Amino acid sequence: MPRITDMWTEMVAQHNQLDSLLFRIGDDGARIYAERMLASLQDRNAGIFLAECEALAVGYISGSIANITTEMFQPLRCGFVANLYVCPGYRRRGLGEQLVERLCLWFRARGITHYEWHVSAYNAPALAFWRRRGGEPSIIRMRAHLGPQERQDRP
Repeated sequence: MPRITDMWTEMVAQHNQLDSLLFRIGDDGARIYAERMLASLQDRNAGIFLAECEALAVGYISGSIANITTEMFQPLRCGFVANLYVCPGYRRRGLGEQLVERLCLWFRARGITHYEWHVSAYNAPALAFWRRRGGEPSIIRMRAHLGPQERQDRP
């Protein structure tokens, strides 16, 4: 678990370079992440898989089976990829593909017919990776920055 937490921290640092507003680890962020990952090992609806090269953990994927709708909508049970990370020196060797395929096998064995994930709009390599896997946008999260507040005197 310490190695997975280290890889998560590396992943967030890389994402911070793309979007420093969204990806900022809190003071206890790494500890909380490690605790959640440890708890997920006991959750039958969660899966974590490692990629190893020469006995070294160089990547991981975590996912879960969840209802992705709110109580106002009919339940939509699907797989959700929470994190996918491959260390920079091991990328472009097919490890990410293997990790995703392993998680997909796990989803299929549990009766899941589709899966979803979030990807940063600023992460071109990740967008290309997911497009190659057949990914397509379903909901686009947007953000607008508010300019300085203008003073409006009212009579």
